[in-house]
Amino acid sequence: MTTEKGPDERQRRATVVDVARHAGVSTATVSRVMNGNYPVSAATRDRVETAVRDLGYVVNAHARALAGTDGRTVGIIVNDVVDPFYAHIARGVEREASAADRLCLVCTTQGDPRRELAAVELMQERRAAAIVLVGGGTDDRAFTRALVHKANELDHGGMRLVLCGRPSLGDHVPTFSVEYDNEGGAFALTDHLLTHGHEQILYLGGPPALSTTRDRLAGHRRALRLRGVPFVPELVHTGAFSPAFGYRKLGELLRSPLRFTAVFAANDMVAIGALQALEEAGRRVPDDISLVGYDDIPASLTVRPRLTTVHVPLEEMGRQAVRGALALDGDRRPPTGRRLRLGTHVVVRDSVAPAPSLGRELVRGQDRGLQLAQEPGDRAALGG
Repeated sequence: MTTEKGPDERQRRATVVDVARHAGVSTATVSRVMNGNYPVSAATRDRVETAVRDLGYVVNAHARALAGTDGRTVGIIVNDVVDPFYAHIARGVEREASAADRLCLVCTTQGDPRRELAAVELMQERRAAAIVLVGGGTDDRAFTRALVHKANELDHGGMRLVLCGRPSLGDHVPTFSVEYDNEGGAFALTDHLLTHGHEQILYLGGPPALSTTRDRLAGHRRALRLRGVPFVPELVHTGAFSPAFGYRKLGELLRSPLRFTAVFAANDMVAIGALQALEEAGRRVPDDISLVGYDDIPASLTVRPRLTTVHVPLEEMGRQAVRGALALDGDRRPPTGRRLRLGTHVVVRDSVAPAPSLGRELVRGQDRGLQLAQEPGDRAALGG
């Protein structure tokens, strides 16, 4: 038995409670009919479907996704939502997920691998269609084995693990990878400094165990080697990807006997802290010391001088992660181990100038013996 819609029902969007009242059943029964996940009698189904039509009830896709009933969720797992690197990738994921009528859920790990695995399991419980892991990985065999196992579990359940900006788990593992030319960007940026006469370049920042740091350092060292400039370990100071680290560490180094004519900050956030330390030390950028960053976040345009950096297509990485995982071009799923690699390029702005002659003399003079002593080992590490 049905009743006429009252004025209140016509003035607002109907809810599942309205449908249940209209059909004379419980809200649980309405959910069973709508989701088709529990048997109900034909008569009851008819009453619920009639109530849905009478009230113009529309199922809330986001509510269904939150309930974990239909796999219309895309999960994204990042280190920190405040860091612009992660924030811009997350924006790309959210926009592409929204365009595909998916709800986007975000988890943060603060760099803890255990929290990352826990977040993957949480997304798995919610039947997320795609789970996007963002940022570099650590060289931890136990963690890698656990992640490989989880990728296979997800694949068997019709879900997809996506690696965004981190090394592949191998061609045999069912993942979709979106990479960027991290090492190539560092190579090009170092070469840019070398062509301006900087042979003593301080490398600053980046957690040493992170694959992102290892790749950027590899590109940096390769550029030095190919230009015939020996690598000096004392000029590498890794650490956090943060302004606080750039400010503190560079402040210490400026008060030390170490000499350098340029600073390669491992990302733009480190460069922003380094710039503050240089200003407080009375060093002009780029007249006294040149400074470069990496990632090309919006702040690299607003600092003064404007920062020379490497552009990483962050938002596009997020979009491509979702496109590849959901295979939006049809019913085809990406093949096992499929990878997509996006390019990077140097953005030249105002923070690099030719090296002061003093800096070049220091490289060629008092430190030359130390550098040459280090070169053979460096070549072996590079496979040269």
